[in-house]
Amino acid sequence: MTCSQPGEPMIGDFATWRNMPITFDQTDTGSAAVQVANYLRVSPNTSSGPLAPSIELGLYAEKTGRTTSAYGPRWSELTTSGGRTQAIKAGVNPTKPDKRNHTYMTVRQDSGNQWDVLYDFNKVGSTTKQLKVTSGNTNRVDIGLEVTGPKYVDVPSIANRMQFMTGNKVWQQTATANVAKSITLPACSTSHKPPTCFTTKLTDNSKFTQWTASKPRRQAAAMNSPTTLTAPAVSPAATRAQSLPATFNGVDQRALHSCMENNPDSCLATVPGLSECVVTVRMCNAAALSSRESSTGTGPDAGVSAAVVRERAAAAFNVPADSLSVRPTASPAGALKARFRAAADSDDGSWTVTSAGPTSGLQHTDRRFDGFTARYSTHTGALLEACWGDLCDVS
Repeated sequence: MTCSQPGEPMIGDFATWRNMPITFDQTDTGSAAVQVANYLRVSPNTSSGPLAPSIELGLYAEKTGRTTSAYGPRWSELTTSGGRTQAIKAGVNPTKPDKRNHTYMTVRQDSGNQWDVLYDFNKVGSTTKQLKVTSGNTNRVDIGLEVTGPKYVDVPSIANRMQFMTGNKVWQQTATANVAKSITLPACSTSHKPPTCFTTKLTDNSKFTQWTASKPRRQAAAMNSPTTLTAPAVSPAATRAQSLPATFNGVDQRALHSCMENNPDSCLATVPGLSECVVTVRMCNAAALSSRESSTGTGPDAGVSAAVVRERAAAAFNVPADSLSVRPTASPAGALKARFRAAADSDDGSWTVTSAGPTSGLQHTDRRFDGFTARYSTHTGALLEACWGDLCDVS
């Protein structure tokens, strides 16, 4: 990943990349976690330490069975007292590896200390426990690729672009001098061969322009150097473009549609009305107001039992499997509150898993929290939403 410190108070962050196909070996890996995250992580105030509260959103893929996998966007709020995560169901083909551009954004609210989360320029949630951003406080923006179980995964080159918004509501790139790299696997080469290696490339001059990373599964893939995707990977549907309103909340929708297909990192500067919309209305993309699909997973034998979900949840939350309660989800009531379930997958049956014991949640630290609640799709085994520690009490 790259770690950027803008060097001034920041009140927004933006990233974009394409939904590249992520594939998994069709083999039984038991309860071991095999997953991929390509994410933007924003830490608005790091004065309390490196594990300060943060916001993470991005594209996540996970092996859910021998031949099944889940794929799609989600966002999380991580704090020192707990966390929560929510699958994103809005947008155009959010769970399809169709090489379509998507955008990820956080914008601080006009009053208070909390941040709104936007996907494809539409609001999908809000934080509740972020620290106040004040002059002199340091902040950090990470963007990167995280792989668990690398020997079972092939991740093609994903080209990530990022910008931040200054206190004057101006979007700009981070100076190269304020960017560091962290790479935990060796670079792929004749001496370090797949599947336990990364290929990475930082494109910059005076400003951080693009971070490209891949995790090849086989040697042949390792010989392909990362490249920038500039041509549109998906031809826009003429009927969709024609059906869009001319403007929506002040945003030129046809210009936005074209920009999203071709060069989304320029949209904030080139699409009339967009920059103003994302910092005021937060709902700016008429084409992405709702999902056009109903499934979040792939595979011929999709469908998971309570026993499978129990093992997967035990591994994900680092708790003994026999300490978990697994039951069909009867209603949206309970620990997952209404505001946390705004984008819930109501068309998909689900298993609810709960535990009162200590857990690390989905945070990769040694810190422990009291209990968690998680909801998994019965069709695909995909994680739909979860909370742990004090964030299960958010109303």
